[in-house]
Amino acid sequence: MKKTLLTPFFLLLAILANGQDIQNPVWPGNWPDPTIWQATDGCYYCMATNPRRLLQSNDLFHWEMSDISPIDEESWSRIRSISHNFWAPDVTTVGGQRLLYLSLYNSAEDSNIGVFREILPQQFQFAGLITRGLETGIEDTIDPEVVTDPKTGRVWLFFGSVGGIHRVELASDGLSLKPGYEYTHVAGLTVHKNPSRSQVYEGSYLHYRKGWWYLFVSSGFFGDHTYQLQVGRSRKLTGKFVNREGNPMTEGYATPVIHSDEGDQFFGPGHCGEIFTVGGHDYIFYHCHNKALHQRQARPMLMQEIKWDKKGWPYVEGGKPL
Repeated sequence: MKKTLLTPFFLLLAILANGQDIQNPVWPGNWPDPTIWQATDGCYYCMATNPRRLLQSNDLFHWEMSDISPIDEESWSRIRSISHNFWAPDVTTVGGQRLLYLSLYNSAEDSNIGVFREILPQQFQFAGLITRGLETGIEDTIDPEVVTDPKTGRVWLFFGSVGGIHRVELASDGLSLKPGYEYTHVAGLTVHKNPSRSQVYEGSYLHYRKGWWYLFVSSGFFGDHTYQLQVGRSRKLTGKFVNREGNPMTEGYATPVIHSDEGDQFFGPGHCGEIFTVGGHDYIFYHCHNKALHQRQARPMLMQEIKWDKKGWPYVEGGKPL
């Protein structure tokens, strides 16, 4: 595994950086649906859809490809017997154990979420399926986001897309559903009610700030400029998420955060992968198309400073990718 150490001067620049100092894309290759974590070695690691390798960084602003294979070969054999597509990973820590949740997709009906344990630093082993669309009837059982409520210790899985975003409680170790579990619809219309997908949400990401849980979602078609990041919030993970005007996300309402227009160089921002605070500034990571690339479906990774207005709603300067 290669590591690049920053000189104190460049490290200082990174710490003091604001959105205008960032050179986007921070990873120019295809890197959709990113998830980022900081490991015990102090480095940051990033995994994306089709997780064959990890990116790593000392400072979040500069990334390089590592030689780490995040999923062991035995696990690849097992999950290939379940699915042909491996999307939208989420790496998080539950009960002191780092876990990976991954979409195992065959079709909208036959879609699943699997869980993996970390067995070596930054390497994960398949531990089983958490939920299956064929059993629940929830179309597009994808895009997992697992979060532990610090007040209650309860562990929640948020997931979904064209069948609506749902929430279900997990066991305290995060490896299975909690006995007596129930699925609750928390955001977005189904694609059958909203074929334009302007109010169909996916790519859930939960962020806690000053007494509010913010549910970031993506809407529109991922391959064009209609795709965008939106948000709603709730005082509780189990509460009703609403947009800025107080309208419920369950009815397809959310507040735009980052969007694009047809013809923009960076278009279709979506599926954010964590918010980090560095030097007193908050930064959000997400994927976005780059018009300059020959591969139209490629989605590099961008980062951008995210700010909060007087009422606590997030925004980026100009409302567009930079």
